[in-house]
Amino acid sequence: MGDFNQSVVLEAVRQSDEGLSRIELAAATGLSAQTVTNITRRLLDDGFIREAGRTINGPGKPRVTLRLVPDSRFSVGVHLDPAIMTFVLLDLSGTVVRRMSVRTPAKEPRQIVAAMATTIEALITASGVDRTRIAGVGVAAPGPLDVEKGTVIDPPKLLGWHRVPLRAVLAEATGMPVVLEKDTTAAAVGELWRRRASADDSFVFVYLGTGIGTAVARDGRAILGSTRNIGEVGHVIVDPDGPACTCGSRGCVEVVCTPQAIVEQAERAGVFRDDREGSDVEAVDGRFTELCERAAAGDASAVGVLRQAAVHMSVLVAALTNMLDVDRVVFGGPFWSRLAGVYLREIPERLARASATRAVREIPVDGTVVGDDVGAVGAGCVVLDSVLSPRASVLLLDG
Repeated sequence: MGDFNQSVVLEAVRQSDEGLSRIELAAATGLSAQTVTNITRRLLDDGFIREAGRTINGPGKPRVTLRLVPDSRFSVGVHLDPAIMTFVLLDLSGTVVRRMSVRTPAKEPRQIVAAMATTIEALITASGVDRTRIAGVGVAAPGPLDVEKGTVIDPPKLLGWHRVPLRAVLAEATGMPVVLEKDTTAAAVGELWRRRASADDSFVFVYLGTGIGTAVARDGRAILGSTRNIGEVGHVIVDPDGPACTCGSRGCVEVVCTPQAIVEQAERAGVFRDDREGSDVEAVDGRFTELCERAAAGDASAVGVLRQAAVHMSVLVAALTNMLDVDRVVFGGPFWSRLAGVYLREIPERLARASATRAVREIPVDGTVVGDDVGAVGAGCVVLDSVLSPRASVLLLDG
């Protein structure tokens, strides 16, 4: 947008369900009435907002209500997961207009990026949206990332991804600006957008994907960290007597709490009728789904495995909330919906007992309001932040 005050006004309009008058915008933003009038005139001319009727509120002439025009701008959000790539087209309100998903090719990075570009083009074509209204593409990728350079650096589950310049390559392939963000951070941004969080909101977001990661939101915004790689919890120990980890410790999140680790525990517990094992992401996804279905049907062994996974997850969540002193815990990611029933029964009580602030308050635990596509939706919301948000300076768009 290029103008901080303009972003402040537009963000205030977005946050309001019923819209705001110019007088209300001046009160909400602290800007002068003349500044608000000038800004809203530009926003009306550019089609970002519209006049939506008049209201009478006390003496004087009726006030004109201003509301966001959702289809004035769009963004594409992509979630790069080792198993499935998810693509969404969002309007300016953050609503999903179109969605697609494809299996992640088990090939070299160049083939994955090519598939990503092809699917983005198919998504836009199927939506019928004018490309000139698309602000850019956001990609949520597993870390670690070098966000300044736009590169993906050796994610554990993406073999061969050594310093892949994803942002630049995808921008060239699509002809659109691209922003690269860590998948967990993007998920937290999506949660903030869809909840329309208050300025003092704070939470830990626990992302349950092929791997486990976390993000932190405070004062209504996601915390990025010095290198924008906050939330790497794979080697936090949650079970000192657990399996050996590649880092040399035992019982790390990586070997206890991930879907693959839970499936391996189920196999050791004899939950499945056969003894075949598979460690590739597709096989793990299938077995994990079967495990959760068995638990939902009342299989005692399956329930036991998931309850033990919830115990380990409680250890991680308690450590994070005690250290960060946040208001709540939010779970999400592509594996969350299958675990929600067990985790929401088991974790809140265990967290309450382990909480350092239990004498002061309770810490609510719930699931994301965005759904399984929170990574992709969050990536699209990161792009929309560059259009709407007065925090645009923290984003790195590369055309």
